[in-house]
Parts: sequence; C-alpha cells; structure tokens
Amino acid sequence: MKRPSYRERDHDFGQAMLTVRTAMGLTQAELSARLGISRYAIGGWELGDKYPKAHHLKQFIAVALEQQAFPAGHEAAEIRSLWEQARQKVMLDEHWLASLLSDFAPLPEPTAPTLRPSSTPPRLDWGDALSAPNFYGREDELKLLTTWVAQEHCRVVSVVGFGGIGKSTLVVQLMHQLAGHFQVVIWRSLRDIPTYELLLDDCLHTLMPQPAEDLPASLEERQNLLMQMMRTTRTLLVLDNVESVLEKEASAGRLRADYENLGRVLHLAAGTEHQSCVLLTSREKLSDLVPHEGNQTPVRTLRLSQLDHTACNRLLAEKEVRGSDADKAKLTEVYEGNPLALKIVAQTIVELFDGEITLFLEQGEVIFGGVRQLLNDQFARLSPMEQDVLIWLAVLREPSTLMDLRSVLISPSATTAVLEAIDSLNRRSLIEQGHTRGSFTLQSVVLEYMTSRLIADISSAIEQSRLDGLVKYGLVLAHTREYVRQIETRLIAIPILEQLKSVYASQARLEDHLLALLKAMSAQAEEAQGYGPANVIVLLRLLRGNLRGIDLSNLVLRDLNLQDVDMQDSHLINARIENSLFTEAFAALTAVAVSSTGDYWAASSRRGEIRIWEAGGHVLHHSWQAHMSTVWALTFSPDGSVLASGCNDGSLKLWDVHTGKLRWMSRHAGDVNRLSFSPNGRVLAGAGDGDDCCVYLWHVANGHLLQIIPHPTSVAAVVWSPDGHLLASGDVEGYVRLWTIDSNKPAYHLQMMTQHADCADGLAFAPDGRLLASASWDGTVKLWDVTNGQLSRTLTGHANRVGRVTWSPDGRLIASSSVDETILLWDVEAGSYRPALRGHSSHVYDIAFTPDNRNLLSSSRDGSLRVWDMTSEQCIHVIHGYAASINDVDWSPDGSRLVSGGTDLVLNLWDAHTAAHLHGLQEHTGVVCAVGWSPDGRWLASSDAEYGIRLWDLTSDAGFRFLRQPDNSGNYLYGIAWSPDGQRLASGTHRHGVTIWDVRSGEEIWIGQHAAAWFPLVAFSPDGKRLAAGGDDGSVYLWNIAQNRLEQQFQGHHSRITSLAWSPDGTYLASGAKGTEEGELFVWDPQNGQRVHYFAGHDGVVTAIAWDANSRYLISGCGHGQLHWCDRHSGEQRWVRTAHAGAIRALRRSPDGTRLASGADDGVIIIWELDTGAQLQTLRRDRPYERLNITGIRGLTEAKKATLHALGAIEDAHT
Repeated sequence: MKRPSYRERDHDFGQAMLTVRTAMGLTQAELSARLGISRYAIGGWELGDKYPKAHHLKQFIAVALEQQAFPAGHEAAEIRSLWEQARQKVMLDEHWLASLLSDFAPLPEPTAPTLRPSSTPPRLDWGDALSAPNFYGREDELKLLTTWVAQEHCRVVSVVGFGGIGKSTLVVQLMHQLAGHFQVVIWRSLRDIPTYELLLDDCLHTLMPQPAEDLPASLEERQNLLMQMMRTTRTLLVLDNVESVLEKEASAGRLRADYENLGRVLHLAAGTEHQSCVLLTSREKLSDLVPHEGNQTPVRTLRLSQLDHTACNRLLAEKEVRGSDADKAKLTEVYEGNPLALKIVAQTIVELFDGEITLFLEQGEVIFGGVRQLLNDQFARLSPMEQDVLIWLAVLREPSTLMDLRSVLISPSATTAVLEAIDSLNRRSLIEQGHTRGSFTLQSVVLEYMTSRLIADISSAIEQSRLDGLVKYGLVLAHTREYVRQIETRLIAIPILEQLKSVYASQARLEDHLLALLKAMSAQAEEAQGYGPANVIVLLRLLRGNLRGIDLSNLVLRDLNLQDVDMQDSHLINARIENSLFTEAFAALTAVAVSSTGDYWAASSRRGEIRIWEAGGHVLHHSWQAHMSTVWALTFSPDGSVLASGCNDGSLKLWDVHTGKLRWMSRHAGDVNRLSFSPNGRVLAGAGDGDDCCVYLWHVANGHLLQIIPHPTSVAAVVWSPDGHLLASGDVEGYVRLWTIDSNKPAYHLQMMTQHADCADGLAFAPDGRLLASASWDGTVKLWDVTNGQLSRTLTGHANRVGRVTWSPDGRLIASSSVDETILLWDVEAGSYRPALRGHSSHVYDIAFTPDNRNLLSSSRDGSLRVWDMTSEQCIHVIHGYAASINDVDWSPDGSRLVSGGTDLVLNLWDAHTAAHLHGLQEHTGVVCAVGWSPDGRWLASSDAEYGIRLWDLTSDAGFRFLRQPDNSGNYLYGIAWSPDGQRLASGTHRHGVTIWDVRSGEEIWIGQHAAAWFPLVAFSPDGKRLAAGGDDGSVYLWNIAQNRLEQQFQGHHSRITSLAWSPDGTYLASGAKGTEEGELFVWDPQNGQRVHYFAGHDGVVTAIAWDANSRYLISGCGHGQLHWCDRHSGEQRWVRTAHAGAIRALRRSPDGTRLASGADDGVIIIWELDTGAQLQTLRRDRPYERLNITGIRGLTEAKKATLHALGAIEDAHT
C-alpha cells in the first residue's frame, strides 16, 4: 500500500502557484487539460511537494498571461520571481520572456472606481489560512465580492452560510486575488484564539511592526489605535469562523461576553470612514452589523447557497465518481450542494460502490439532513482506530503528527496502524494536512462535530456511571501547549460541566456523583483506569475551584495539570502519577539558563534555590538550596557540564550538572550580578557591586582569581564575545565598555559607549560577534557596532525599564524582557518587531533561547517559568512556582493584629493572639515591598515599588488611595516609614532621593535629593525630626527635616544597606549589610556620626534589625534564617536562634515591647518572646499541598517528592 510522503514542503512556492492559478479562474482539472499533464501534478506543485519542469513552467506562465493572472504592468517581475521560486536548473530565457510578453496587449484601465494595486508588495500575514487547491464554481460570488471590496470600497463584508458550504475557500480565493490592492493582508481564524485581547494585540503588532513606545494600556485605546491604523494603512483583515465566538443559546448572531468588544470594533469599522476592509465568514449574520447593512451602504452580506450542478459535477468528476446526469443531480440535491458533504460521500461511493452513484442510491445509503447526519453515518463506518484518531485530533485542537497521536493513545499501537488510519481519513476528506511537515488537522465542520460528539459521549458516560466511557480520551491535557490547554478547558471541559449541571439538581449532588465515580475507579486495575480519573478531577476542579479534602488514593493520574491547585487535606496514597504537573516550590524566578545542547534547563529563585530540568522542562533533574539569598546570575559552561551561580550575598558557586555537587565556591566583595563563561570554558567572568565595583575573572578548573577589572561604579552586566577576545561590561550609570582580554596581560579598555540614560542591565553579542546589544533601565535596547563602538540602532517599544537582552542562536531574533511584563522580539532581517509575548503578571527577569531557535524561556517575579514557541509566538508550557515570601511585617498599634506583605501580592492580616489568618487585601498588582500601620491605627500603608504607595482606610469601606509621583513615574518607591505623629509618610526611591508625603492631602511636602544613591530603606527618628535612609552605595544618610539639610553620611559598610533601625530612645541608629567575609551589623551615634559598635558572627547578609524596648539588645536576622540577640553593652551575642528556612526580611517589636515578629522568604511569620528568645507562635497561610498525604505515591522522582514536601505534603511515619 502506498504511504504518504512526509518530506519538507516548499509552502511559499506552493502558495505562489496556487495564487496564480486562482487568478486564472481555472480549476486544477481545467488547468491540467490546458497543460496536458495530470491534475495530481498540479496538486503537487500547489502543496509544495514538487517543482514543475522548465517546459511545464513555461506553459503555465503562458496560460497565466493569457488569463491576465499577473498584476498589470508587473508581469515581467512576477514571472521572474516565480521562476526563481521554482528552483529551476536553467536560467530564465529572457528572449523567450520578451517575445511572450509582446504577444499580449496591456490590460485596459478599469472604467469603474477601484482600488489600484499597491506600488510596493503587500505585507502578508496568512496566519493559519489553509490552501484551497480546488475551487469549484462560485465565480459569480467571487466577482460580486471583488466588486464590493475593490470597486465599491465596502468597509465590512460578511460571507455567511452553512458549515462546509465553502465560505473559507471562497474568501481564501478572494484574499489571494485582491492581496496586491492592499498594503497589509491579515488572516485570522477565531476558531481557537483564546481571547479577544490576544486577537486585538496580534493585529496591532502586524500592522505596527515597530510598536509605539507607549502602546495604550487600556482596551479602548488599543481599539481606537487599530481603527487609526486602518484609516492610514490599506488593510484587508479577514476573520474566519466568527461563529466560534457567538453565543450558543442567545439570540442569533450575538457575540459572547468575552468577545463583545469585537462588536464595538466592527461597529466603528462599519460606521466610520477608512480605506480598509474587514472580511468575515460566519454561519450566522452578526447582529452588531445588521443596522449598518444595505444595498447602498459600505456594509454588505453575501449568503452562500448550494453549489450549482455544473460545479458539483466537476467536484464529483475529480473524485472519480460516475453516473448519469440525473444521478448526479439527485446526489447534489440530496446533499444540498454542500461541497464538504459531497467530498465525504464521494469517497464512500468510490470505496464501497466502485464509484457508481446508481449503486449507492439503490442501496438506500443516503443520509438526509445535512452534514451532521452525514458525519454520523461516516463515523459509524470507521474502524476503532480511525475513530480514535478523529477524537484525539479534536482534543489536541491543532495540527498533530503521527508521534503526537501515538503518544496520547491509551493502548500502544503500531505505527503502521495509526498511519493507515490517517491515510484512510485523509482520503475520506475528514482530515486535512497541516502547515508543518507530516501534521494533520480537522476541517472546521468536522472539528465542531467531533467536539460536540465527545462532549455528548462523556456527559452521557458520567450520567450513567459508565466508567469505560471515560478512559480512552483526555479532556484537558497537562502536556499540550499552554494556549491549547486553555482552549480544551473552554470548549470541551466547561461545556461537559454545564451539561451535567443541567441534569443534576444541585452542585452538591453533582459533586457527590463525581466523587463516587472516583471511588469506583480506585477499585479498578490500574491499566483499566486510563484517562478516567484525570477527566473527573478536571471537572471537580472546575466545579469546586479547588481539590481540598478529596481522596485520590489508588488512582492513576494521567496527563493531569495540578499546578496552581489547592489540595490541602487530600490523599494521594498509593496513587500512580503519569506525566502530570504539580506546582513547584520556588518563589520569584530571577534567572534562567539553557545548556548548549538544550538537554538541561536551569532556573534560580529569590530564595536561593536552583532547579535543573530535563526533557524540555517536563522532568525535574535536581533541586537544591544553592544559596541563602537571591540568585541573580546563572549560566551553563559551554560544554554543559558545569552550572555557575552568583548571589546577592557575594557568593559564587560552580556546580556539577550531572550530580548537583558543589565543585568550588568563592566570594565577591559585593553582589554577584552576572556571570559569563569564556567560549573555551576556561575563564568565568563575574560582575558585581560593592566597594570595589569590579569584574572578576576566575579560573574555572581550580577557582583561582586570575584578574580584577576595576570600574568606577557598580557593574550590572558582563558577557564574552563569541571568539573570546572581547569582554563587554555594563554599569549602573548606563556605560557600556569593551575590553580586550589576554591571558598573559591585564585587560585593556578598548572603548566606552555612553548613550544609555540609565543602568545597562543586560548585554549580548550577536552570534557573529559584529554587534553588541545592550538593555537598559531607560527602556531601550541599543545595538552597537563592535568594530568602532558606534551606535547602530536603538530599539524602543518597552513601556518600562529593560533588564535582559539575548540573541537567538541563528542571529535572526533579538529578545528583550522588561518590568512592563512583556517580551519583545526584534526580527533582525525584517528590521521590525514581532508581536509582543504577553502572559507574565509581573517583571520578566530573564530570558534564554534554546539552541534549536524554536523556543524561548522566560523567568518572572510572578513565580513562573514560561516556554514560548517562536513559530506561533504563543506560550506552550508554564512551570508554576509558589510565591509566598514575606518582605515586611508590622503590628497594629494595639498589638492585636499583624500585617504582612510579600510576593503573593496580598496584604495579609493576622490575629496576633490566635495566629489565625483574618483576611487579605488583594488590590496589589506587584510584589509588596513594605507595609506600615499608622500610629493611630486608621491607615495601613503598603508599597509595591513601581506602582506607588497604597493607603488603606481601615475604618471604612473606602478601599485605598494612591500616593505617587505623577511627573516621575519611573522613580520607583520602596521602603516606607510613618512619622511618630502619623501625619507624614516617608518613602525611599530609586532615583536618588527620599520623599515625605502629607497623608491627608496626598502631596509631597519634602524631598531629600542630596545624595546619588538608591534608597530601599527609610526610618524616622523617634522624635520625628530626622529621617535616616540606607543607600545602595553602602552609606547611611541622615537628614534634618525641618532644615532640609543632610546632617550626616555614615560610611563603612562594604555593600548596600539591607537593614536599618533606630533605638527606641533615639540615641542610636543600627544598620546592616553584607561584608567581605561576614554580615555587617553596625551601631552609630547619630549625633557625631561615629560607629560605636560592630557585631560580628553573622553568616551572610544582615537582612533585618529590631531593638528591644530598653535599647539594650539588638536583634538581627540574616540571610541564612538565623536570629541573633546582641547585647549593646557587652558587644556579645546573647542567643542565636535558627528561625527560618530562608532569609529573614523583617523584624518588628510589638507596641508593648514584649514580643518580636519575624517574617522571611519561607513565607512564615514567627512570634517570639523578646526577653527570652522563646518561640511563641507560627503564622503561615496554607501552602498548596498542606497536609496532602502522598504515602506510597509512585511515578515521581525524589526531587519532585521533595518539592511536594516543601509545599506541605506529608507521608505516614511508617514509610
């Protein structure tokens, strides 16, 4: 039996041949007769499977000229281009071409007003428009649509008709025919676009390859921008399958609630002047357009009826179906001239009745009632394997390969069996080939039918408790692409749930029934459970919103996504896990790296964890606590055997990738901001800050320090050139420097680039080494010519500071990530931006391409690692972490409550006596940096850096109000402090200053700008007359507020100030930082600026400080989670307590002076008795898997089990 070919196709050539043939107005059969070759040869050209021979191509061109298929005046250029695309072995004969062109007179100018072909080639974005090699009839409809669009300049045109009637095919023909009349042509099918916002942004980025620096944030403004672009740029926007976003049960033609704004755009497109056209296909007429329609208005609708008998006869002839004219007419009438129905039934006639219509009609096999009934009959005729393939293609939603199908089948199947099923379905016109090599998908009508059938079958199986009806197919798969999983949920799982809700009287009864199904499945043999448990769990999660308190013991969980699911108090005893996903135990992800082979991915977190994955992020290879504080630097060695990590506590470590063991470690004097291996893997460069502000060069084999390259200020980025001869560094002032590196000589400063206005936080050489890209907090990416240091190009587009930049390995793309939560992709060859990658809900910290250029990884402060497909520019995989670190805590003035804020974006209020969680304030959109209760207890202040300070009124339901700097939006606000009288609020800022706000008016009343430092910490003196601030330059600044004067600058720390606290009597000021060998804890006399105490013995960074009520004891927390009670009189440590499994971020004394609250990266608040150091209470919100019993669980690696334990899972003691 002949097998289909899976070799690489030339889609561009096939599309070009199809476009020319459709412009001729000839079918494949008619053209084959003209050329004297088979129709299948022409089909092969149009699929891109093969190229024509030179003499056949000449014949084709001659016919095209005769049929006036080339744009008038551009014939020669089009023919030359086609010849080049056809990859002929001989050059085009110019004498032959000239002679041929002379035989045809130029086309006359049209007499009616018409759109002229554009003088420049249009920008074509065909999207997922499939080729339509055969076009039957519809010539009159095509001419009418051409008149409406090209001559009468209709603004909105709808093509409506039954499924399978040929709407998409007709519009594809029209799109190709009229493409030259527009500047931009966009095709989008609404069948599987998850959200309207995604559609809108996608269209905007196609229309605006170079996005505006400030793309409107609001949906309304972006819609207005789209209309503006359609006025200034002649655009043909084709929206196919609009019925996919219409209400199912509502009045005809009404858009779903999540697509209502599309109706507004269509209303504007229909009712306002512009030079573009929106072309729609739908099974129903849109109600939003009805008021605008009319024979004399620019809004028209064409309703497609059945194909005429002549076109139907051509279709049947091409399918090699035979019969009398009367038989053909009867067959056409029975199936209402629907081309899809005729194609399907024609294959049945060929296979079962030797192509004879008469025999088919005599057997009484005709199925009346349209395509759905026909598909019912066809489905019943299919083999079990063919049925499985159809249903799985409906679940997978997008073109899938043979291997994709084999991987999801519940029973192992031979490749030949699956391939034969695919071949049979293809011949029956039930599936069609996708864009990618060897992939297949369902035609829209068949997809809708199979989806409806699956929904009905699963719903019936659940109602009747037929367990065997639930096991063969998964509803929502964990390992499909992220956007596909969202579609599976919306179009399959939710409709099943809605159907079940209509059957059961209450949610409780439905839930009981689903739980009973799980219990019955748990008694089955594991090999019999299939996808059944996973399907029921998906429905339970949608029904309940969580999976708390559910017994899932003895179940097989196959391809189930349990990320971001609360499973407290549930049971997975003796469960078997197969290809399922759980939440990871990391917090905000600060760095990401990919090995040179792509075998390993690594990510680091704010809490110092490192994780390494295999198998494209699906298998956790290693997970460990590498550092005790934030890891900003992470990179693989060129051979992929070593992973280097650098922390903001100054530690630098090299790890063996295969074993996870430490090879060696060293230390910077300041933070380790970035690391880069030389191309030969022998030298490691590290960038840092602190007193020395240097780039360090380390010997990889033994950890010896080879060289120190001093800089005038903190170094934020460092990278080697591909040939290893140059080293680039970027600093916090925005300067980019190039150094030549010779192993036997000191580094030589070659040149400096100075055009950034803020920190140069990311650097990347192009793969060929000729250009250097730099990312800056000024919101730009700049490209520098390495040979002369000149600025080659500035890339704008981000709405906020840019932190990272990287080149794809093939040099075609530049990716940049930003605080604005987006990733931008610059297409180097096209000189324009691609659509932005959106999906993260907070800062995108780091990005990395895979070596095959196919995927981009991104890590974010939102606690997720996302994988982006570079072809579809969609997120295909998400690894979710659990971000619950605590950044700050504070007591209510009466000591009865505590407030905490951190990476979960929530202000959590606690009962300080019972440790109960009271409630959470959830309006923050960024990580909460600081919290503070006003002295009178009315106000609660919280900051989340770039979004300003929120003031919450706790005495009313008024919510909160903002304190922000409207004229300085980039001046991020960090630490906050209340004045003792509660009338003022101080905040530290990023842009060199501190500010004080009047709480009642919300106005800035004082700004201290006498220092060039970033101030993450501020503290009022107990008398309210002075304000202290800790800077990133290692100094403590002290202002006299009344005199607006900088009184003191305390110097001595070796790195930025990480903690700051006044003694209660105001006679001392304590500050903490990271030293060269250990944490630094200093006590200062604020009167004379002298350091009066230095407390040693802190491991790492001193991250938090608090005094006792008598100003004698100073309690400090460090990056390793320890608490130290230090006696100011003796200078000795009284107690050391191991308090937290992570850096302690906040220490606050209770108002009565008897208790101390500590908050840390581990998400825990501990209340201590201050005088004795005894632990009194532990406050913690339940983690996702708190008390989840995983005794006897199978199918998980030890690393994954450790992750579940870290998120609260338990095992019985006897295990």
